[in-house]
Amino acid sequence: MELDGRIKLRHLNCFVAVMQHRNLRRAAESLAVSQPAVSKTLRELEDVLGLRLFERGRRGAAPTREAERLLPHVSTSLATLREGLAEIGPRATAVRTRIAIGALPTLAPSLVPDVVDRLRAAGLPIDLRIETGSNAELLARLREGRLELVLGRLSEPDRMAGLAFEHLFAEPLVLAVRPDHPLAGDAKPSLARVLAHPVVLPLPDTMIRQAADSLLAAHGLGAPPLAVETLSVSLARALAERGAVWFASLAAVQPELRAGRLVRLGIDTAGTEEPVGLVLRSAGPIGPTARRVIAAIREAAAARGDEAAARGDEAAARREAATARG
Repeated sequence: MELDGRIKLRHLNCFVAVMQHRNLRRAAESLAVSQPAVSKTLRELEDVLGLRLFERGRRGAAPTREAERLLPHVSTSLATLREGLAEIGPRATAVRTRIAIGALPTLAPSLVPDVVDRLRAAGLPIDLRIETGSNAELLARLREGRLELVLGRLSEPDRMAGLAFEHLFAEPLVLAVRPDHPLAGDAKPSLARVLAHPVVLPLPDTMIRQAADSLLAAHGLGAPPLAVETLSVSLARALAERGAVWFASLAAVQPELRAGRLVRLGIDTAGTEEPVGLVLRSAGPIGPTARRVIAAIREAAAARGDEAAARGDEAAARREAATARG
């Protein structure tokens, strides 16, 4: 289908505003126009397209299936147009751009600061909005066009429809405790002993929780007697500092491990690794700002891989030295 010349920029901006607010009055306020003007603009767009985009009612404007499918294309196109106009303007170097990305709360603390450092070093004037949530929530926002990209995990095929996954690294499950925890001095504590303490687990239906449940099942263990389920890193950290055992991805606890506030228990979690990657919409252009952020993410992930390899080499050397002494 060729682009109809009757579709103007005001139609697309109005469409995105109503999609975001789900309410004509609030959309009008955000656009600094009257509500009748929003209604008229939407009717014009629907007439040109020959389909209904919203079901209006007392509770607001509910988008139709066609509107949901249209949103990511319109959002990406408008963002790309804004960036292109900014780059060719006389004050292009001074123009700030905005981008919204999603990151799992277990990934954000360890990876996002490295990404921000790289963007700052490049001197890029970017306002970076980070949204966290469950993997399913973030993928839904990405598909709707509310996010430009997501740092997350590979999900079920139905949730990945219209999305592309780029593998960055694999994250193992780790069990972390405070340095003076009774289990911290045990080279190989049993999982049965672990469950004698309060534990912090990821929420059900998450990939890392599935890894935790599989680890316990492989050792013939069921649900812990006392468990707190959360995706809040700050809450999990506070509980671990009070003596709980934190079951988490390595990314979630890495800042605490580096600072020495927590230590990793010597429990073999081989086979619990889950892929972490960059998720983008399959269709639609990628704007200049998004490309810069993606490059910073790839660099941070590569540096993380180099660091993990170095730690592995050091651990192997220590094991070889211990064997030689034995």
